[in-house]
Amino acid sequence: MKNYIKPEEWNIIEEGFDPHLNKISESIFSIGNGRMGQRANFEEQYSGETLQGNYVAGVYYPDKTRVGWWKNGYPDYFAKVLNAANWIGINLNVDGETLDLSLCKVSGFKRLLNMKEGYLERSFTAELASGKKLEIRSTRFCSIADDEIAALHYQIIPLNFEGILSISSFTDGDVKNQDSNYEEKFWDLVHEAYEGDTSFLTLRTKKTAFEVCTAVQTSVLKNHTQLSLTTGEVVKDKYLSCTVSVEVKTQDCIDIYKIAANLSSMNYAKELLQEESAKAIARASQRGFEQLLADQAAAWATKWEESDILIEGDVAAQQAIRFNIFQLNQTYTGKDARLNIGPKGFTGEKYGGSTYWDTEAYCIPFYLSTAPAEVAKNLLVYRYKHLGKAIENAEKLGFSHGAALYPMVTMNGEECHNEWEITFEEIHRNGAIAFAIFNYVRHTGDEAYLQEYGLEVLIGIARFWKQRVNWSTEKNKYVMLGVTGPNEYENNINNNWYTNTLAAWCLNYTIEAAKIVETTSPADYKRIVAKTSLQQEAEFAGWKKVADQMYFPYDEKEKVFLQQDGYMDKEQILVSELPASERPLNQKWSWDRILRSVFIKQADVLQGMYFFEDNYDLDTLRRNFKFYESRTVHESSLSPCVHSILAAKLNDEEKAYEFYLRTARLDLDDYNNDTEDGLHITSMAGTWMSIVEGFAGMRVRNGQLRFHPFVPKQWKSFAFTVNFRGTTLKVNIEAGKISITNGSAKTIEVMVFDQVYQIPQGEKTMTYELCV
Repeated sequence: MKNYIKPEEWNIIEEGFDPHLNKISESIFSIGNGRMGQRANFEEQYSGETLQGNYVAGVYYPDKTRVGWWKNGYPDYFAKVLNAANWIGINLNVDGETLDLSLCKVSGFKRLLNMKEGYLERSFTAELASGKKLEIRSTRFCSIADDEIAALHYQIIPLNFEGILSISSFTDGDVKNQDSNYEEKFWDLVHEAYEGDTSFLTLRTKKTAFEVCTAVQTSVLKNHTQLSLTTGEVVKDKYLSCTVSVEVKTQDCIDIYKIAANLSSMNYAKELLQEESAKAIARASQRGFEQLLADQAAAWATKWEESDILIEGDVAAQQAIRFNIFQLNQTYTGKDARLNIGPKGFTGEKYGGSTYWDTEAYCIPFYLSTAPAEVAKNLLVYRYKHLGKAIENAEKLGFSHGAALYPMVTMNGEECHNEWEITFEEIHRNGAIAFAIFNYVRHTGDEAYLQEYGLEVLIGIARFWKQRVNWSTEKNKYVMLGVTGPNEYENNINNNWYTNTLAAWCLNYTIEAAKIVETTSPADYKRIVAKTSLQQEAEFAGWKKVADQMYFPYDEKEKVFLQQDGYMDKEQILVSELPASERPLNQKWSWDRILRSVFIKQADVLQGMYFFEDNYDLDTLRRNFKFYESRTVHESSLSPCVHSILAAKLNDEEKAYEFYLRTARLDLDDYNNDTEDGLHITSMAGTWMSIVEGFAGMRVRNGQLRFHPFVPKQWKSFAFTVNFRGTTLKVNIEAGKISITNGSAKTIEVMVFDQVYQIPQGEKTMTYELCV
């Protein structure tokens, strides 16, 4: 666990340069805008340890896997968002000496991520081997006001010398992914061009043939006077640069401005990429760096108005939750239903930048409450558009009649994860997608989504569950064999309680959704029945039979739901008995030993009880929580938030806060020693859930917003904003009191504990004493 980030409410600050921490900081200080993003790599040359990363959303390469591809049904590739052209590059040479922070003496180093206004700032003084000193300041951002644009201001001030400063501003497309399976580079050159002070580098991905044009306009000023640049120097393949040499004296000021546009063939015809890139550069250039930065601040002000959580009395917690919200808003904006949320976002290569079930289980609740409904809806539409591929995926495994198995990992709807225990067995992801549809409709009231998109997806998933079960004559129940639940420290087990529970619920919910559509929109229902060849009477009866007769493993002695068959055959050792020296298990134990152990990587049974908590009384929840929490090692970033929410429901405020802390500063403090390869973006949504669903106890029940709040004793108060069915509520909670402001044009009814309140429209605030 590291602890070098200075706590501030709106800023992430690193003071002093430690090369051993650099890759961690490159992740933490990453920036993005939903369309592109980049790690916090240095602009100038750096020969120390670094993970280069510039990413363009939706552009990927199907990297052939090393194992499994020759087996029937296995994916033959793992899709990867690519390290794209590096547009920020600036090489500096002072009288023959290159500025490289790994080779010079660095003082006054400071890296600052301004979350309030959305930019990255860095400053330092470098002393070269000759003793010459330079002061450097840089500011850069990826614009959320204009998501095709990014901009950089790099300032150089000589402190103690006169000499020749040689500057090369470059775009480098000769890049590769560090996780390339066969050490190959994924880009081919299409076109290089210069037009005045702007360079255009167009690259094409191998196999997938995406094209990306990176246009960069560079200007260099000495003491506010613009200098003439030389272009066309050939350094290497897929590399464009402009250069200038300038005589400098002490305290001269050299300003370098770079405005970049990243446009892809996802959005423009390939033959128009350079033309459209030039237009993007022209409009950005007309505004200029300072106005672009002001536009960025204004756009972020709107984001924070929608999604900020204010914590009084705990600066470290305040910084942490804002960092999590900031990264979520940088990663996904909801403008494009073809895009989704990778577990690392734009901050690293791990997990390929592909889509996992994390989106439906963890991210949907955040976007439902903090953004217009269209944002969360587009995440669901993404899955609808992949329904055909999900049906193909199921067919490859022997399923028929329109059964759909959504992939565990995907970019285009095809499964691209080749670990058998994931690809074929972790089928609970189908249930998470169905639950997300239910969650969206429950929160928004948008039942029209079912007739537009949702019911078709539910039918495909229900058909999969119907075919995936077996009838057990011994148990006289339907069983589910050979699966892996959310707890990946168990593989190829039978009757995972969570998976069986999701399947039974989904079968019933699909029937319910179908009846809603049949009632509210008969014409659409008729269309869907024809499109899916739905045999309503027979299929509904079959689904209901499976749901009603599903087997759920249960232990009579402990009176808990069993994670799977045979779980009690394991040696029942508790986490409290594990020596600290043996954790994390995935780094200290063999996989064989892990699989035979009782220990749980992440919430499994408790994940299901979180989804369907209304089905269980508090005593049942308490028994299961106590049993499974004592066996859970939380070696998945997705685990602590679920435990935090359930602990809050059980009025165990101390444990609720303990688990919140595990997720809130997971990356800022490098809690699991794995931040260097990227942030845990999807678990960041779990941090938001821990506060809003945990501490505030927010739920949607029967079309009504409900709260069951408490204030952690470490805080004085906390406040957040919720978008709910056309209303915007600002909720402030302090000891013994809740205040709700309705900023909308209609009155809304909410429940606090068991009391119903009317919150009038028009920015009126109602304050209520809490009688717990």
